[in-house]
Amino acid sequence: MEQTIDPTLGPVLARTGDERAVLTSFLDFHRAVLLRKLRGLSDADARRQLVPSATTLVGLVKHLTLVERNWFPTLLAPEPGDVYLTSEEDAVASFTLDDQETVVGLTEAYERACARSREVAASVDLDHVVPHPQLGEVSVRWILVHMIEETARHAGHADILRELTDGECGAL
Repeated sequence: MEQTIDPTLGPVLARTGDERAVLTSFLDFHRAVLLRKLRGLSDADARRQLVPSATTLVGLVKHLTLVERNWFPTLLAPEPGDVYLTSEEDAVASFTLDDQETVVGLTEAYERACARSREVAASVDLDHVVPHPQLGEVSVRWILVHMIEETARHAGHADILRELTDGECGAL
């Protein structure tokens, strides 16, 4: 049986687009997959720790919110007081949930961070290079590819955690 690919998916729509269209469509696709993993879950289910690490479904969203802010606004359009976070403590904290944090609140924060990232990335050329505290220099192109990898990897983690939570699986 032949399967068809949904023609409305961003990466499919951008299949003949320019480099920026392809990169941003894949990043947006993986951002959306991550959020779909939370759809229909209670706060308690989204917080369940199902693996030995502190990784949870909603913790992945909190982590990627920090990652979005770190790589786009902080590097490409820093405001006074912005600090690029690099420590192991920062990484652990990015997965750690406060009692007051909810799926809705963390999802909204992630969506805002992604919108800001899109805005910042669109304002600079792919060849634009900025200093990076650990890597020396990075281009906007490199940041986009890195963020595709980072987001896709964590969306895969979310897929496994969602399947362990209630059996729901699949990217869409």
